[in-house]
Amino acid sequence: MSGFKLLRTPPGSLVVFVCLLMSVVENLHKGPGVKVLVKEHDDAILPCSLSTRENLEGILFDWRKNGQKNGQKKEVFLYDAGDHYNNGHQGQDEQFKGRVSHFQDQLMNGNASIKIQNMTMADSGNYSCDFPHLQPSQTFNIELVVELTLKDRSGEIPGTCPEPYIKTLNDMKDGLLLQCEVRGASPKPKVQWQDSAGNILPSEGKCSERGGLYYVTRWTAVTKTDQYRCVVTQEEIGHQIDAETFVPFCEKPCEDCSAKNLIGGFYGFIIGVVVLAVAKALLVATKHFRAN
Repeated sequence: MSGFKLLRTPPGSLVVFVCLLMSVVENLHKGPGVKVLVKEHDDAILPCSLSTRENLEGILFDWRKNGQKNGQKKEVFLYDAGDHYNNGHQGQDEQFKGRVSHFQDQLMNGNASIKIQNMTMADSGNYSCDFPHLQPSQTFNIELVVELTLKDRSGEIPGTCPEPYIKTLNDMKDGLLLQCEVRGASPKPKVQWQDSAGNILPSEGKCSERGGLYYVTRWTAVTKTDQYRCVVTQEEIGHQIDAETFVPFCEKPCEDCSAKNLIGGFYGFIIGVVVLAVAKALLVATKHFRAN
């Protein structure tokens, strides 16, 4: 007698299967993760749009920032059928007050994106755009990365590195040795030598710490005419400062040519004087011989 065999599944395996199935179903209701890169102090647009282009004017969507230490999420922007944080709705986190707006004219096309003004490093993190009342509910995940803008912050932040000091050391066999000194900085700076094209040059250096301040000296050997920069960066505080020096080199062919011309001219002069003296001596000798 033929028939189907009944397969017995261990209870533990059944539980695992159900959990996996629930995870798959849940992920079907979540939009794909998006990564947004933006410079410090710029504005950022966090995208969130329904593929169905459903009109959102009468829908609720909620933007929140994840990953807080206490496990709670920060309220970034909430829209509920025309009511939102910019027209009286309460509950927005202090970090985002007065900085977040939505695209009202795009709601009818299913666009729930927001714009956050004047990015700070604290804004970096993971954000979610939730549609809890849709059937099924949907969540879009966005990772926002705010890149630190390096600039001269001298006088703005204590411990920022002052302008480095450049000195040309004794001539080397085939070039010059340039020295860059950083005299007191905190946090510890990164010091690099660059050419005019921005290429980082091989260098050696030493670093010491006194009274919480770092003193750095870095050397590089150069062999061609160019504008050279000593660049000092303190990434922790977004500070960067540099100093420049121009190094001229005479091309060897020109040096050889000039030297040869100089030597040739000198010997030519000497030979000319000798020839003239000999000619005069011969002339005098000839006149004396004829006279006798």
